[in-house]
Amino acid sequence: MSTDFQSARVALGARLRELRVEAGLTGKELAERLAWQRSKVSRLETGKQTASAADLMAWAAAVGAPSQGPDLESRRRGLESQQRSWRRQLSAGHRPVQDRYVVEYQRTATMRGYEATVIPGLFQTPQYARHLLAQNAALMRSPRDTDEAVAARMRRQEVLYEVGKLFRVLIWEGALHTLICPRDVMAGQLDRLVGLIGMSTVELGLVPLGAPMPLTPKHGFWIFDEERVIVETINTELQYDSADDVALYGRVWDQLAEAAAYGPRAHRLIARARAQVQAA
Repeated sequence: MSTDFQSARVALGARLRELRVEAGLTGKELAERLAWQRSKVSRLETGKQTASAADLMAWAAAVGAPSQGPDLESRRRGLESQQRSWRRQLSAGHRPVQDRYVVEYQRTATMRGYEATVIPGLFQTPQYARHLLAQNAALMRSPRDTDEAVAARMRRQEVLYEVGKLFRVLIWEGALHTLICPRDVMAGQLDRLVGLIGMSTVELGLVPLGAPMPLTPKHGFWIFDEERVIVETINTELQYDSADDVALYGRVWDQLAEAAAYGPRAHRLIARARAQVQAA
């Protein structure tokens, strides 16, 4: 369990205790009203147990504050957005994070992903990955273990050749033109994308610049087995587990997919980007 998740659970527990105290009830008295064990009240108040939605509604009613139910539920839902600070995760370098992703991708059968600013790690060449990881290490001021991190990221890509897996990935065309590396490295990266088109485990779509859009391009996100969503920001990795959140991101992906180009059309977009890289 992440430290950020536990901190949020403790904060929810403190709010529950505050409501109980305001009602003039002891923990024993509240437990009796709810027909719970006294230990459950204690675990919830100290953040040692995660409350269910039903627990929170019952608590609010028992302390005479049913109007607080929606607020408590909102706090509980916030727990489902597990936040993992990049600064904390990268304290030992990038390799531990890449190793964790190797395991997560190995146990995932189907994935839907979208990236707006960068070629996804699942499709990166070693040279492209090296520049990204080195830049990020400098930005986050984390230990430089670039060689080990690149090797781990390449191991993650082994899942692309496993029978039965499917990776449905969308990339905003602008990412094909973003030069975060030397031009020859970017040309090689674009060639790598071409090689992915037609693979049985990969469904690659490119969202073209200038295409009519049902919504704005949004930020990148990844849906694992239709069960959880991971979103990366500059300083935090967010994980959403609730069915409503997974469904919301699924709808966003579906709408972006409607605007995407596949097969020969996607190939032409990559070729256009590569021609611009070579022309400069």
